[in-house]
Amino acid sequence: MKLPNLKHLHYLVALYQEQHFVKAAQHCHVSQSTLSTAIQNIEEQFGAQLLEREHKTFVFTPLGIELVVRSKALLAEAHEFVDFAQSAGDWQGGKLKIGVIPTIAPFMFAGMIKQVSTHLPKVHLELQEDTTANLLTQLNEGAVDLLILALPMATPGCKQLVIGHDPFHLIAHSDLLKSLPTPLEMSSLPKQSIFLLHQEHCMTGHAVSACGLQHSEQISSLAASSLYTLIQLADSKLGFTFMPELAIQSQILSATALQSLPSEASAYREIGLVWRNGTTRVRLFRYLAELFAPLTPIPTFAK
Repeated sequence: MKLPNLKHLHYLVALYQEQHFVKAAQHCHVSQSTLSTAIQNIEEQFGAQLLEREHKTFVFTPLGIELVVRSKALLAEAHEFVDFAQSAGDWQGGKLKIGVIPTIAPFMFAGMIKQVSTHLPKVHLELQEDTTANLLTQLNEGAVDLLILALPMATPGCKQLVIGHDPFHLIAHSDLLKSLPTPLEMSSLPKQSIFLLHQEHCMTGHAVSACGLQHSEQISSLAASSLYTLIQLADSKLGFTFMPELAIQSQILSATALQSLPSEASAYREIGLVWRNGTTRVRLFRYLAELFAPLTPIPTFAK
């Protein structure tokens, strides 16, 4: 059987993402007729209908959706193949796109850039910051090569490698800390007094689990979009929050009246690398684990 045209599969994926022929064609920088013809060619090649068309509307058939999923994986591997060939098979060279979540990126980007430029000078590094869900989608679609995430986290179709632990600390204004009992019990904190990030930030789930926040009524309905907003809320004596040691080591509490309490031994998140199954760059990623582990508060990765 004749193999499918990768460019046509790219058009198919774009059409599924845009759900509009004109927008998909613009995204692919081709005419609408070129894109429409490519979709028809795929249908003719496989002898199956991928779209149910009615006047100017359409919906993807179950087979069409399945081919989109498989096309994304195939295109990701094709991009990796090209990068590998362009670097002449040198695992220490080529373009590398790394995605990092917002609660890690500001505190590791500088160190990552320094480590890569020093030890992997032939690697062209590109960094991107986004939420866990968006980054996992981009990884599976081949838009990025490697992720740095907070774990544990389900990452279907991917490998994980933990490089360090990042303990959580209770943060509060020095005046509020004076009123807390010793030893501190989380259940003793007032209702609606704990500020966390929006749910799309995985740190919220990790903090709730690791710090034993059994009582949801203690968590404020006011959620923040960044660690820096949490700092402002806590510094205004409005309540408490939890901060990863990675951020505290980066002097995020400087110029505030905030103090941190030592965390319980089990109150931490893991920091790890995540990559697609079947990648040809595992050797590079494991070497990066060696370079990035010392940037975490408690490195755990060893050769």
